[in-house]
Amino acid sequence: MLFRNRVDAGKRLATLLAVKYAGGDGVVYALPRGGVPLGLEVAHALDMPLDLIIPRKIGHPGNLEYAICAVTEQGETLCDEREQALVDKDWLAHRVRAEVAEAKRRRQCYLADRTPVPVKGKLAIVVDDGIATGLTIRAAIRDLKSRRPGRIVVAIPVVPADTAAVLHTEADDVVAILVEPFYRGSVGSYYLDFPQLSDEEVIALLAEQQNRDDHG
Repeated sequence: MLFRNRVDAGKRLATLLAVKYAGGDGVVYALPRGGVPLGLEVAHALDMPLDLIIPRKIGHPGNLEYAICAVTEQGETLCDEREQALVDKDWLAHRVRAEVAEAKRRRQCYLADRTPVPVKGKLAIVVDDGIATGLTIRAAIRDLKSRRPGRIVVAIPVVPADTAAVLHTEADDVVAILVEPFYRGSVGSYYLDFPQLSDEEVIALLAEQQNRDDHG
């Protein structure tokens, strides 16, 4: 199966989520940048507010696309211990500081002074455009748990089967269109159209959601 683009994936994901969670009291959290178009579709379909959660991937120094750690906005790290042991500690500490700074930059850029949507006791649905190692979304789960939601649901179009099994132990539910026993190696290989999104595109999508919220 191939998704046409992120909007197509978001609509399909929203259809699955609606079966279980339509009408619930919750908040949809998108991981920027790629998760925002999907989060918008899910929030609209479930009639829930859209917010952001901004963990950052730390890629291997020899292959930045391959995640060896992830870090929350508060600086809490989650690492593949085998990979972590093989990289220079000073290099890793520098990357953690840089990615925390980038997460804070993105929050200010995308949301300015918007107050986070309260989620204590509510349903929190975390949405991204796909998962490979799962470290980034697992960092998002850790961040969300500190906000004390009632339930945490991970929602993604595609996830490797072994990563899905780990996520099931850390979230209350995992909703996925494709759980792949033989993962193709990259999220983009499951999309016909998978461009990088700019800050400006994310801001425009969030403004669209804010307009929907303001006008019911």
